[in-house]
Amino acid sequence: MQNVILIVHLILALCLIGAVLLQRSEGGGLGIGGGGGGGVMSSRGAASALAKVTWGFAAAFIATSITLTIIAAQTSSGSSVLDRLQDAPLTAPAETGTDAQPALPGGDLLPPSTGSEPAAPPRAE
Repeated sequence: MQNVILIVHLILALCLIGAVLLQRSEGGGLGIGGGGGGGVMSSRGAASALAKVTWGFAAAFIATSITLTIIAAQTSSGSSVLDRLQDAPLTAPAETGTDAQPALPGGDLLPPSTGSEPAAPPRAE
């Protein structure tokens, strides 16, 4: 369900970008060129229709944003990465030689150490 909403959200984002770029600005921009004639598709009618479409895309974009936020909050279930690090069991390191180091909490989350000395910045000579 979350993937479907995410795909709809991305499509709405692209449509919203397109609708905003098509609107007529005072500087000319990428707006649809004016033209004579009256009726529904006159420059004023097209502008108001495009503005309504933009407002619709914006409202749907905000609705999907809020929905995705609620879904993410429910699936996180109040746990954090730090909680998972503290609860991670200590695993024995693979014996590759005589320099076996004790395992640290977090397992694969921590980078491998290069030796028995702590990491230090390079010396300036």
